[in-house]
Amino acid sequence: MTTAIGTLRTGHVGLNVTELARSLGFYREALGFDLLGEGKEEGRRYAFLGRDGELVLTLWEQAEGAYAPATAGLHHLAFSAGTIEEVRAYEERLRALGVDFAYEGVVAHGEGAASGGIFFHDPDGTRLEISVPTGAEGAPAPTTGAPTCGFF
Repeated sequence: MTTAIGTLRTGHVGLNVTELARSLGFYREALGFDLLGEGKEEGRRYAFLGRDGELVLTLWEQAEGAYAPATAGLHHLAFSAGTIEEVRAYEERLRALGVDFAYEGVVAHGEGAASGGIFFHDPDGTRLEISVPTGAEGAPAPTTGAPTCGFF
């Protein structure tokens, strides 16, 4: 008898960061995550972040340098919003905080796509996205012939 295997989904994401306090501030202030737990022991600092008590992201203070897009590992971290208006509200909040954006404003995931969002970087340069499956109709696609999220 074979045991049935269920469908997997992403549980939480762990990111290595260079300075926990700085990254914790960014993810809480810019993206609105709640601090669910924290390790403060020297050499073993970390923070559990989430929403409504559910773990979404863990920050691990164990990186020695900025995010390196050319190395194997995380390409980018994408968050889903409910509406294009929410994406624009995040864009406004991020701009007020001086966050580095990859593109100007909301962009489509590809030429003629209804999906799209904003693309930006955290304090260590990790590539981030906030997007929606519809609502970006008519938005520019900054990368011709390839997904926008693939080359920023």
